[in-house]
Amino acid sequence: MGLEFLQQTTKKIKLIQERMKITHSREKSYVDKCVRPLRFETDHHVFLKVTLTTGVGQAIMLKKLTPKFIRLYQILRCIGLVAYEIALLPFIANLHNIFHVS
Repeated sequence: MGLEFLQQTTKKIKLIQERMKITHSREKSYVDKCVRPLRFETDHHVFLKVTLTTGVGQAIMLKKLTPKFIRLYQILRCIGLVAYEIALLPFIANLHNIFHVS
């Protein structure tokens, strides 16, 4: 009886794993259709997102209705696939000028 139970359980686990692989593959195909690579060139302009984790929110006066994005900033150079150096204004020049673009 114990051996039968073990075999049934093993079969069910394998069936569940197969179904999970199929579901994962289907979801991945949906996501791949929507995701497009972002590529910026020098002299393009990007918005800077204001959050407490980036430090931008701490560098400017945070108020109750602070905008989510602030100003357009020019890209000076591309550092990597998703990292860019931008030209910052003097009032937030104390921040690191290399940002991840998403």
